[in-house]
Amino acid sequence: MAFMEQQPQPMSGRKPPLDDTVPLIAVIEASQSLQSHTISGLNLPLPPKKLLGNMDREFIAERQKGLQAYLNYITRHHILSSCELVKKFLDTNNYSANYTEIALQQVSMFFRSDPKWEVIEPLKDIGWRLRKRYFLVKDKDQPKDKQVLSWVDLGPDKFLSDKDLLSAMKLLPTLSHSNISPVTFATTSESSALVIRVFSEKGTLRDHICKVKPKEPFLKKYCNPKKIQGLEQQQIQTYGRQILEALKFLHDKGFPYGHLHASNVLIEENTCKLLDIENSLLGLPSYYRPYVTQFRKINTTESIDVYSFGHLLYEMTYGRPPDAVPVDQYPPPPFSSVVSVLQSILSTEACKTGMPTVSQLLQTPLFSDVLLFNSEKPQFKISSKLKEALKSSKESLEKRLVEEQRTIHQHKRLTRAQSHHGSEEEKRKRKILARKKSRQSTYENEEDLSVKYNNNSAGSGASSPPTCPSSPTPLPGSGASRL
Repeated sequence: MAFMEQQPQPMSGRKPPLDDTVPLIAVIEASQSLQSHTISGLNLPLPPKKLLGNMDREFIAERQKGLQAYLNYITRHHILSSCELVKKFLDTNNYSANYTEIALQQVSMFFRSDPKWEVIEPLKDIGWRLRKRYFLVKDKDQPKDKQVLSWVDLGPDKFLSDKDLLSAMKLLPTLSHSNISPVTFATTSESSALVIRVFSEKGTLRDHICKVKPKEPFLKKYCNPKKIQGLEQQQIQTYGRQILEALKFLHDKGFPYGHLHASNVLIEENTCKLLDIENSLLGLPSYYRPYVTQFRKINTTESIDVYSFGHLLYEMTYGRPPDAVPVDQYPPPPFSSVVSVLQSILSTEACKTGMPTVSQLLQTPLFSDVLLFNSEKPQFKISSKLKEALKSSKESLEKRLVEEQRTIHQHKRLTRAQSHHGSEEEKRKRKILARKKSRQSTYENEEDLSVKYNNNSAGSGASSPPTCPSSPTPLPGSGASRL
């Protein structure tokens, strides 16, 4: 083969250089509705349009400012910022995959290996995770019992070995607790996991608060709900106590959770049941991670659970999540005892100094007098070997969180310093200081010139020949005349 005919060999660790003269072609394969962004029901701050004069410099600058405000609103909105469409628009390279197609392939492989399961319908976009897909399924032997199958990619906090992860997932169906939703089946592959649990027609706690149906898309249900209603005092106390008891059980077992929020709590016959307890095993980031990374004292999975409980308690009380955290001013509550608990978790002081423990929350007047009637005894046996693996995984997860918190803290300090340095007041101070230095420098230069001139004058006098002083004229009647 001639030299010019040889195929280019890829360089080690680098892609082969592109030939920019190769023409590109474009083929339209499918279409997509562009009105899907309206599903959230939010009024987004789009800048005004202009038919004439839309190339004027002032209008372009104004529109650019408006578009930046629009993007800032989306990226700072807790739910919208996690939307698949937003991620794909802002970061095409990392979010180009078709997760629905990948999920269907993986789920189809599972059904071939275990043919007793049958798909009823896909549950499209009912969750907030873009790499997680849901399907309504049934067991062919029990066709009337609907169950929900969830498939998800493994996350960045997956620190268990594949063997330990599979062992832990196989253990989940053996967990029995009146306030934890039971798992029917759970398994993992090299890069993903599959879990089947009973489907609840009544939906989650957030569905109950927002008065929505559980099968509707997440954005439509929760971005801007039309009807919201906080819970009654007795419900808040009962549900809060049940959730805290479930958290305490997991903490005592050394099983990390960290994924508490209103959409992860089922309501069945006035009883709360936690969902997605497998998330920490799979390394999935928590729903409140963008908040948690801002506070360096929230650095364990236990403190994340308590912090998340504060958000949940606020939502149960007022019917909506807090606008921002920390929260130091509260709307008038339906009863006063809830505010003291909220302050112990969501206040500026609490976020700076640290969270209370679950045991301490159980001892507060809000929850200590609540009586629970549990018919079943909690059970969850974890081998000592798996406990050590879970402990090590938990420590690695917390270490990554602390490192991210440190990075964000350093970035904030740098940003504040740069902002302060570039502020108008600081610029004015620097100008005044520069003028003072300029005047001082001018004054010092004048003094130097004066001293130099004087030194030169003194030097000229020393070089002249010395003159003898004339003898003083004798005074009349002096001693000299008497000699």
